[in-house]
Amino acid sequence: MHIIEAAVRLFAPHICLGCGVEEDRLLCMGCAASLPPVPSRCYRCAAVTTDYAVCRDCVPGTPLRQVLVHAHYRDLAKELVHRTKYERARAGIGEMAEGMAGLLPCLPEDVTLTHVPTATSRIRQRGYDHARLLARMLARDGLTHETLLARVGQAHQVGAGRAARVRQLQGSFRAVHKGSIRGKHIVLVDDVLTTGATLEAAARELKRAGAGRVSAVVFAQA
Repeated sequence: MHIIEAAVRLFAPHICLGCGVEEDRLLCMGCAASLPPVPSRCYRCAAVTTDYAVCRDCVPGTPLRQVLVHAHYRDLAKELVHRTKYERARAGIGEMAEGMAGLLPCLPEDVTLTHVPTATSRIRQRGYDHARLLARMLARDGLTHETLLARVGQAHQVGAGRAARVRQLQGSFRAVHKGSIRGKHIVLVDDVLTTGATLEAAARELKRAGAGRVSAVVFAQA
């Protein structure tokens, strides 16, 4: 735990966003369990599939083959993400990771997790890269986490439509440690899936670097 947040939580514990109970968490266990689950489906068209696979019709248009989603990006889930990213409440990262961990059995055992890197300007504002911390927490369940992408530039996608996001993201990622990518099944980790443009741009760069298969796991989908 970050020392500053630890001090804040000692003297001013978090209040559960759902029920208002004073907790050492942003969401108590009961409220976290109450988030409506997202059924297994294609992230692009919402067709029902097995293990969150991309459906046959959507496969030609995306480099991703599975996108596992824990929650809908609304209500408590949306507030949890906002507090974590914009109010420096690092505790929320652990709570997001707890929910996402329940999706990992949908993946083969030999995958490598890598985070979608955050723009450095955002990291400076927050004091941490939330996606990197998410991936590291998920790797505690016996999976491997490696940093395989670097961010190029400072493009921010908040509020942009899909076409604008695609333009902004051109050339935004660079593969690193390519020896750990070639032929592997790489799983991208991020907090929110909106249009899919960010995940797809990152996945294309991994495919260019030789990844055999690219999937993703996210906390919530808008």
